[in-house]
Amino acid sequence: MQKDTEQLENELAAAKNVKDFLNNNQDNFKDFTLAEYLNKLLVEKNLTKSEIIKNSQLDTTYVYRVFSGITKKPARQNVIAIALAMKLSAKETNYLLYYAGVEKLYVRNEWDSIIFFALENNLSVVETNELLAASNELPLLGDI
Repeated sequence: MQKDTEQLENELAAAKNVKDFLNNNQDNFKDFTLAEYLNKLLVEKNLTKSEIIKNSQLDTTYVYRVFSGITKKPARQNVIAIALAMKLSAKETNYLLYYAGVEKLYVRNEWDSIIFFALENNLSVVETNELLAASNELPLLGDI
């Protein structure tokens, strides 16, 4: 049975021996590429790439390159825009940021806290930019 990340974290925290934990969970270790994880989320959330393109405010070609794996390490703010477009939670977004090879959200950072709030409240990219501007923070993407 596949375990989610939280289950694995709890099991590891309670483990008496790391070797046993690793042996017992071999089937649960899967390090996705960014493209694999994005496409997995598309299926899970019943979304289309065209919806993501429209809602992310990103260039069509760019989004297709990220989803196909051609762009392997997109800019952090672009990954966040995709996460907002997909209506991901902050937790899911941190997984996405991990697979993109960029910093996860850190709530002690004001900009990141606003993004965290936007994700948890299903705000759009435009609404997030407005919230950032109201807090005198740099926009997520371009001008609002």
